[in-house]
Amino acid sequence: MQAVRSILVVLDPAHAHSRALTRAKLIAGITGARLHLLMCDKRHDHSALLSLLSSQLHDDGFDNVTHEEGWRDNLHDTIIHVQQAEGCELVIKDHRPDNPLKKALLTPSDWKLLRQCPCAVLMVKSERPWTGGKILAAVDVGNQDEDHRRLHASIIDHGFEIAKLAKGELHVISAHPSPMLSASDPAFQLSDTIEKRYREACSAFQAEYGIREECLHVAEGPADVLIPHTEQKLDAVVTVMGTVCRTGISGALIGNTSEVVLDALQGDVLVLKSEEAIAHLAELARG
Repeated sequence: MQAVRSILVVLDPAHAHSRALTRAKLIAGITGARLHLLMCDKRHDHSALLSLLSSQLHDDGFDNVTHEEGWRDNLHDTIIHVQQAEGCELVIKDHRPDNPLKKALLTPSDWKLLRQCPCAVLMVKSERPWTGGKILAAVDVGNQDEDHRRLHASIIDHGFEIAKLAKGELHVISAHPSPMLSASDPAFQLSDTIEKRYREACSAFQAEYGIREECLHVAEGPADVLIPHTEQKLDAVVTVMGTVCRTGISGALIGNTSEVVLDALQGDVLVLKSEEAIAHLAELARG
């Protein structure tokens, strides 16, 4: 979070009160980041409101505020185009659940944004203040290749920074698979040994960030079930996750965990990507 120098705040013309702007002010108040307000609307008739919001932010002590309104082919393309043009490291947007029937027929716009945006995205779902709340960082320590390891470190690092910013407490969850008697590695034939292996994989996070044992949650089951369950049990205000940016047919059929749990989570959701994925998506956006 401290590295974020420029934040893109996506405003919704259908909702006067922006939860995204509230979160952006909290983060920029600590980091000193520039705020760029974006109103996505084909009509382009929000210049007076954007000027008023910018003026109010200036009065509140935010000196570096810019704004624009725009529309390209669709919502997520508009956001990504502006994010690239402005060099923003973080996009903050309100998330409101799609109609279930519509979601079954069409890939939700926010899913597309999570997949294709070449930077971190904070989906704001709740009015609740972060102050004093629990922050949940979700990692998949079963994937130990270098790209995943860097992503896990980034997830924990962002979770710790938010917990520090909000004077809250960081919790970490890692879901592990069920035991398989046919597994070639005996460690994956028993629940106890699988959990032990996953806890050991989390030990570096625990040591570096001082995460207590009771704040580490390693459990058996699918991540898209366990993450919302743990979030609600802890009453977490923010969940920090990563995405592998799955695209194409597999993405349409499976969806990434961050996409699938987006509507199931009660609090805000920060979705990060690996450096490799960000570079690839930025290249696609430029093309």
